Amino acid sequence: MVRRAVCVLRGDGDVTGNVYMVQDDAEGSPVELSGEVKHLTPGQHGFHVHQFGDNTNGCLSAGPHFNPLNHNHGGPTDSIRHVGDLGNIEADSTGTAHVKISDKIISLAGLNSIIGRTLVVHASPDDLGKGGNDESLKTGNAGARLACGVIGMAA
Repeated sequence: MVRRAVCVLRGDGDVTGNVYMVQDDAEGSPVELSGEVKHLTPGQHGFHVHQFGDNTNGCLSAGPHFNPLNHNHGGPTDSIRHVGDLGNIEADSTGTAHVKISDKIISLAGLNSIIGRTLVVHASPDDLGKGGNDESLKTGNAGARLACGVIGMAA
């Protein structure tokens, strides 16, 4: 069986996007994320799954990064990281980021399920927990939340 999910990203400004997620049912299978985020400034932008699927107060109500193991923030290939730490996406000169991420920590089922949580695109690059300050270990200094959306199961 293949699980599928989708997230429609919207924010207070012009940033929009659609991100699709697919995961095979085999144990240990990664989640494959693909899609596009448009109207970004060129360069890197932090990309994280946040704790709550609540956007009633915009992206702020999504809470902190999804971190069920209570680890410090890190990069997507680090052994110590939040479950929701997906690193950065990079917008080209037209402001479009083409998302293509494979991650073995997040899941579409079970304890690390991201279903019903919020995907957030940030204004600044994620320093992957290597910024040398307390905020780096919590958020990667990724800055303001430009757009977000609740992750839901897809047909």
